[in-house]
Amino acid sequence: PDTLGPDHSYVIQERPNGTGGALQAVVGVLKPEVHSLLVVNGDSPLISSRSLLRLAEVHAERQAVVSLLIAETSPTSGLARVLRDAAGRDAEGEVVRIVEPSDPDYSRTPETLVNAGAYCFDVAWLRDRVQSLPVHEKGELYLTDLVAVARSEDRAVGHLEAEDSWEAMGVNTLVDLARAEQEVRRRVLESLMLSGVVVQDPATTYIDATVSIGPDTVIRPNTHISGHTTVGQGCDIGPGSQITNSTIGDGCRVWSSALKEATLQRNVTVGPYSHLRPGAHLEDDVHIGNFGEIKASRLGRGVAMGHFGYIGDAEIGDRVNMGAGAITCNFDGVEKHRTIIEADAFIGSDTMLVAPVRVGARASTGAGSVVTKDVLPDTSVAGMPARSLSKARPARQN
Repeated sequence: PDTLGPDHSYVIQERPNGTGGALQAVVGVLKPEVHSLLVVNGDSPLISSRSLLRLAEVHAERQAVVSLLIAETSPTSGLARVLRDAAGRDAEGEVVRIVEPSDPDYSRTPETLVNAGAYCFDVAWLRDRVQSLPVHEKGELYLTDLVAVARSEDRAVGHLEAEDSWEAMGVNTLVDLARAEQEVRRRVLESLMLSGVVVQDPATTYIDATVSIGPDTVIRPNTHISGHTTVGQGCDIGPGSQITNSTIGDGCRVWSSALKEATLQRNVTVGPYSHLRPGAHLEDDVHIGNFGEIKASRLGRGVAMGHFGYIGDAEIGDRVNMGAGAITCNFDGVEKHRTIIEADAFIGSDTMLVAPVRVGARASTGAGSVVTKDVLPDTSVAGMPARSLSKARPARQN
């Protein structure tokens, strides 16, 4: 339910008695108006929607009671093999039987075709036949036996040969899973490169199929981009960056840094070794240097934090300079509080801003200040706690 959502119906297979047992559980709850049923093995991650749609079409065209997806080869060994009758109803030969690895005839069956693990059934025909499936040695029922049942009744059995042998791959071990992931990753990277993305080292680059990246962006080695992430064009990402569910605008640079649920607008630079946590929103031309951490904060245009520091639960105005070691003290041990820094303020090195607090426009803090009260615009403060040094200072020349 967590994966597909509440709009789907779910059926529990009470006993682990094979694929036939699972099919029995499903058929028992199908509504009378359901005429066709598509069944796909849960361990076949590379079956394409195109093949499933085409299989359904073949099933309807042949007026078959059962149709299946087959393949000439598969990256996985030990799959069920498919027997075809050269004298069948079509030129290629109709499927006669599926031979499982546990079948005594398996070693004598040619390896030319394998079962890819997708089927279409005529539900009216299926309802009675699925209840009489034979029980195999381990107490399991095989839905693949339905092919032989259909042939024994001289009913039409349809088949579609997969265009890609990877569609027949079954994931039975962690080794299989790694191979499947590697193949998916290869396809994703190939598609990105053909669209104009530069992937310097595909062997060490990990990008989900749900990620969108614009042309002329460079992805450097050891970079992971996952989830629903969007990267604009002309960006430079990595090496060693980890980006999850984030939005990155055009012309950004993310160097050896981690982003999660963050937003970067245009021409933003981050890193190396910085961390943008959920809710970080950096407007155009923001610069975050090394060892910066930002959480649930919006940084206005041209904000600069060149060296280590922390900004949490804050609103930072345009062109604010955050000195090295400056932090927002947003947590009092019980609740989080917000810090507001208005445009063109200058926050000196090692300043601690004890939230809730506001620093006015064009104000400044001295190095090592502990700011516990609001600072008026055009005012300079310093000390522990910070006190005003002057009522006003000249506006900074930009």
